[in-house]
Amino acid sequence: MFGIVHFPFFLVAVFLLNVTPGPDTAYIVGRSVAQGRSAGLMSALGISAGCCVHSLACAFGLTALLAASPTAFTVIKFAGAIYLVYLGVRLIFTRAPNAPSASTPTGKAPAAHAHKSLRQLFLQGFWTNVLNPKVVLFFVSFFPQFVTGTSEHKTLAFLTLGVVFVLMSMVWNSFVAWIAGSVTQHFSGKPGARKWLDRGVGGAFVGLGVKLATATQ
Repeated sequence: MFGIVHFPFFLVAVFLLNVTPGPDTAYIVGRSVAQGRSAGLMSALGISAGCCVHSLACAFGLTALLAASPTAFTVIKFAGAIYLVYLGVRLIFTRAPNAPSASTPTGKAPAAHAHKSLRQLFLQGFWTNVLNPKVVLFFVSFFPQFVTGTSEHKTLAFLTLGVVFVLMSMVWNSFVAWIAGSVTQHFSGKPGARKWLDRGVGGAFVGLGVKLATATQ
């Protein structure tokens, strides 16, 4: 179909890649542990949206162009590293949330705040994935192995593989977020513990940023 070859092996390879811990998994676990299942699920959705961008870029040749350019690789690498460090520093220095009091009004204001928070989580997951040059290199090196060079429908082949990859990743990342989010139940009502948990997750994000900044093409 569309020149796709070894599709069963592709499915097995994607599954193994998903269950192998990496930066995306660490990010989702960190958000889930720090803020709960909803945060983890929105982060997973944002990362999946980022994978959609990479799939489209791979299908239309942009990924190969970026991978071949040392300058583009360096720019994306440092942009992604700075963004991760920024997120980590914000978590490290964030204040522990105060327990809601009985006089706290309920209604439209809290709902609006929750909506904004989920939107921010989605965008953070999205940019964390898009600005990771290692993901660019993965798509350009992995996907072509499953498309015949003589196929007249290479674009459709890459798009099809991209859809399968995104769906499988989304299912796995959502599962990870759901499991990791249960940890927050042990810290509800304990601002002190949550503060140190946020600092630990923030430190992990800073570490990921430093690792990304020192990555080589």
